[in-house]
Amino acid sequence: MHTSIGGDSARVRFSNEFGSGPLVIGSAYLARRAGGGTVTDSRPVTFGGATSVTVPAGQTAVSDEVAFTVPADGDVAVTVHLPTAAGGTVHGIAVQDTWVASGDQAAAGTLSGAKTESSWYFLSGLDVRNAGAAGAVVAFGASITDGFGSRFNGNQRWPDLLADRLRAAGHTVGVLNAGISGNRLTAGDRGESALNRFERDVLSRPGARWVIIADDAINDLGAADPPTAAELIGALGTLVERAHGAGLRVICSTLTPYEGAGYWTARGESARGEINEFLRGSGSGCDAVLDADRATHDPSAPTRFRPAYDSGDHLHPGAAGLQAIADAVPLDVFTR
Repeated sequence: MHTSIGGDSARVRFSNEFGSGPLVIGSAYLARRAGGGTVTDSRPVTFGGATSVTVPAGQTAVSDEVAFTVPADGDVAVTVHLPTAAGGTVHGIAVQDTWVASGDQAAAGTLSGAKTESSWYFLSGLDVRNAGAAGAVVAFGASITDGFGSRFNGNQRWPDLLADRLRAAGHTVGVLNAGISGNRLTAGDRGESALNRFERDVLSRPGARWVIIADDAINDLGAADPPTAAELIGALGTLVERAHGAGLRVICSTLTPYEGAGYWTARGESARGEINEFLRGSGSGCDAVLDADRATHDPSAPTRFRPAYDSGDHLHPGAAGLQAIADAVPLDVFTR
């Protein structure tokens, strides 16, 4: 995984929340990634002092802190040995290689006979200890936040690019990517709905002080049974209230254009316009607005991306579009 800020220790989180049986972790190690399936400076990870842990179905496990110099804007690797078959909890589109090999090679510097996968399994977070950090911002959304269409293994998702901006501006703020491709705001599809997963993926994250509520609602607009604009505005308002109740500041993102995408409709476009105007207005309750729509739409055709910002499917921004979204995040909200 690619880090946003650095620190002097870390702990890892493993999830079996969607498994049907126990997840047995025989051993785990935290290390620096040296390229491919090779790591250096490998440190054992423990759980209550034990080197192994069994995570019941529906539960999570958080490791003890590991004394480990976490690099800012760097790559670290978590290597896990699974002595028995397990499944059920996976992040499908990682835009990143995962290296998989048979046998117990968790402590090895280089995996033997490894193959690559393009998903993440079981690992649900890396908590970094940094006494100088101001906190973390959670990027909460769907495929645009997840990085679909960004350069594979390039760490060029817009939350990655936002982390670059924050570091360059002198802000020690962790950036947590909670995007799930295909996710919806109001209904379960490609994971629990945003309303149902908000507590786990945002409010319960250690150090979270800000949240950017991004692109889930686009998938609602493109659904076979789309909610009305009023229903989606109400759901967004609920998330804002819940975040404020937990002490987080909220950055609301307008919805990017998507005419030309397979599920675009005139009805969906009308609702997108209503939602965006609500988010820009004074009654939204948002502490700040990331106007991803204005940052990416074609001024001569506002319901479409600028051609240079389109990945080609008219739904997901390409590299320049992702950079434009990251550049549109108002950094002053992190110093108020």
